[in-house]
Amino acid sequence: MSDTVKQIHELAELTQLFINDSMLVKQVDEVAEVLISAIKKGNKVIFCGNGGSAAEAQHLAAELSGKFTIERKPLPAEACHTNSSFVTAVANDYSFSKVYSRYVEAFGNDGDILIGLTTSGTSKNIVKAFKTANKKGVITIALTGRTGGKLKDLSNYIIKVPSDSVPRIQEVHLLFGHIICEKVERILFEE
Repeated sequence: MSDTVKQIHELAELTQLFINDSMLVKQVDEVAEVLISAIKKGNKVIFCGNGGSAAEAQHLAAELSGKFTIERKPLPAEACHTNSSFVTAVANDYSFSKVYSRYVEAFGNDGDILIGLTTSGTSKNIVKAFKTANKKGVITIALTGRTGGKLKDLSNYIIKVPSDSVPRIQEVHLLFGHIICEKVERILFEE
C-alpha cells in the first residue's frame, strides 16, 4: 500500500470512529448550539491555535465572519493572532506564552466564546488564554488530540480526536469546525 493510500485510510478509519460514536456527535452538536446561543445574545467567538492549528483557527473565524455557504450578514468571529503587531509586541514585551491570554484579557467579555485548537492540549499560550477566559466568564471550547492535555481541566467543552497523529487530528478539527460553522449558519439564517 502506498503512503498516500495509507494516509487516506488513516483519516477514513478515524472519521468512521466518529460516525459510530454517538457521544462525539452529540458533543459537536452541543458546541454548535453553544455558539448559536452566544451569537444570538450578541457575543463573539474568538479562536486561537499555533502553526497549522492557527491557520485552521483563522480559517474557521473567516467562515463565520465572512460566510460559509449562505449569503447572510457577518458574524462576530476573529482569530487572536491576526494582528501581527499585537502578537509581536506582546511576545517581545512579555513572552509568546502570553499572546493569547493578553488578547482574551483585552477583548474577551462575559458570554463570549474562546475556541482553542491544539493537537496536544498543552500549548502554553492556549492554556494561559483558557485560564484568563475562565476568570472573565468567557466560555471555553477545546479541540484537541487523544488526551486533551491540560485543556481537559480548563474547558467548558472539549472535543478530543482519538489519535496521536498531528496531521490526522488537524484534519478532523477542520472537519468538525466546518460542521459547526454550517450548523451555526443554517440555524441562524435559514429559520
